[in-house]
Amino acid sequence: MSILNLEEMSTREKFMAMEELWEDMSKNVYTKELTPQWHLDVLDEREKEVEEGKVKFESFDDVKKELADLFP
Repeated sequence: MSILNLEEMSTREKFMAMEELWEDMSKNVYTKELTPQWHLDVLDEREKEVEEGKVKFESFDDVKKELADLFP
């Protein structure tokens, strides 16, 4: 069952609807209602690894270059 009449919507209208939904949902992305506990646990563990200096970050430009080299 769909609450939207997708067959009658233009592509532009569909994108606008997706953007509106995404904007609204992203406001509440970290609520306990929407985020499973195991996700929160993983985020906590990763934050701990950052604080302890156990992880290495790379710039987005470096990662793009590495990927471009892998997939020329």
